[in-house]
Amino acid sequence: MMNGAPVDTHAPGHDVASSISRNGFTITTQKLPILKAGPIDEMHKKLGITPPEMIFGDNFARIEHAASGWNIDFNAFDALDRVDKTGDSMLKVSYSKEWQQNRQKQFEDIKEVVKPFDWSYSTDYKGSTAGPPFRPSEKPIPLALLKRPDPILFFDDVILYEDELADNGIAMLSCKIRVMPARLLLLTRFFMRLDDVVFRIRDTRVFVEFATGEVIREYTAREEKYEVVRKTLAGTKEDVLAIMRDPNRLAQYIPVVEQSLENAVLQ
Repeated sequence: MMNGAPVDTHAPGHDVASSISRNGFTITTQKLPILKAGPIDEMHKKLGITPPEMIFGDNFARIEHAASGWNIDFNAFDALDRVDKTGDSMLKVSYSKEWQQNRQKQFEDIKEVVKPFDWSYSTDYKGSTAGPPFRPSEKPIPLALLKRPDPILFFDDVILYEDELADNGIAMLSCKIRVMPARLLLLTRFFMRLDDVVFRIRDTRVFVEFATGEVIREYTAREEKYEVVRKTLAGTKEDVLAIMRDPNRLAQYIPVVEQSLENAVLQ
């Protein structure tokens, strides 16, 4: 659902926030370098868990509607705050203890003991909202409108965090947004591949129709055991290893385990 942008599309730079306004909606993104030690330590203390290897704490994607006071914001801190901090959801694999010990060494100046938590950084983050709330809905995102060859006025791809899970896979949260003359689509995706264990893809899509002020939020979670996916792919003529690294191609091989639809009409 998130197409690549054409060459002449405005793509924001990596050092400042960039924005575009359409019909009362303002879309803003910011991409800055990876956080340094000081801000990472501060985030660690506030979150209560060890942050991922690569944390882009100053990055964000935001949609605002000034007239209604509504906005939705996607950022690393709030996403990580949704990670299970009790350890109840922690994946039970042989190297989890070793991973905890290795990561603790990176924060030797912090005297707290590393507490159990979901070290795969799996999050069900759907964005941080303010203003008129979303309501449960059955109206899906209108795919036909998104397939139109409308010009893309603004496109950005913002990474929020990434971790290689002690060289045993990947966990990454990123946000893509494209703005057309009459509507926009934002996709925030959590992708996790834990080798020999599990695949997870958790997508939050936010669709806005500018003329009506309607906002639709769709959340879809997919999950399957690693070996099940590997066997399925082995029966195809596809490049198995390449697909395992590409959530766009991988999604069709992983079943949906949770889905929800919500909407809000802003005035």
